[in-house]
Amino acid sequence: MARPLKATLEYDGGRYRGWQAQMNARTVQGTLLATLRTLAGEDVRIHGAGRTDAGVHALGQVASLYGRALPSADLGSFRRRWNDLLPADINILDLVPAAPKFHARHDASLRIYRYRISRRRTAFAKRYVWWVKEHLNEMAMARAAALLPGRHDFRSFCENPAGHDSTLVEVAFADLEVPPEAPDLLLFRIAASHFLWKMVRRLAGTLVEVGAGRLSPEDVADFLGRRSDRPASLTAPASGLFLEAVVYPGDVAPPSPDPFRPGF
Repeated sequence: MARPLKATLEYDGGRYRGWQAQMNARTVQGTLLATLRTLAGEDVRIHGAGRTDAGVHALGQVASLYGRALPSADLGSFRRRWNDLLPADINILDLVPAAPKFHARHDASLRIYRYRISRRRTAFAKRYVWWVKEHLNEMAMARAAALLPGRHDFRSFCENPAGHDSTLVEVAFADLEVPPEAPDLLLFRIAASHFLWKMVRRLAGTLVEVGAGRLSPEDVADFLGRRSDRPASLTAPASGLFLEAVVYPGDVAPPSPDPFRPGF
């Protein structure tokens, strides 16, 4: 078996039913597999670091590739040929050799997500933000976001908690910022070793409720302390969510991407 490869890619998730390959549905993993098989044979396999939901985007998804016919050299040329076969909304940014037992999902130590909220109508970024028409108090939202780091039970923010081995998640950092060059753009960023299904979108929706004054930061603390069905009704749309980066042991944490990316 050839040595596995590590691919870093970006994609617009708007046309896809998420990352995970499915029967009779267009997915990112399925599209990658179909095109890669024309280059490297039917035995190739792909595992992604994050199983993004339908409509969710990625700036820095990571995938591990396995297959007997995968190249071991001239990976730049192979990457270009692969990109030529892919639709315009999926792009392989980098392709490098990986350790013999590398697995993109199991080996990841940190996943970083960002959620983009627009406080103004925008003709160019509608696909990549959640436009909230109400006045939002970003200071209150930032206080609520500051409660999230640490080890908490995120059951209140999880779709189908019974489908997870545990709803405890260790959050490395979480913050809400307004870029000085884009005062109408709110960026919620959160990093953890793993995330629960719809967890980030429910957190983003809850922060918006705090910003609108219908919830308080103390309510968020309460949701972390006891089970509540309220966040389920506050799930933010997929359009504003991005898998920003995946970090592995020994990696230097990547800088935050330009707040305007992919366009605001």
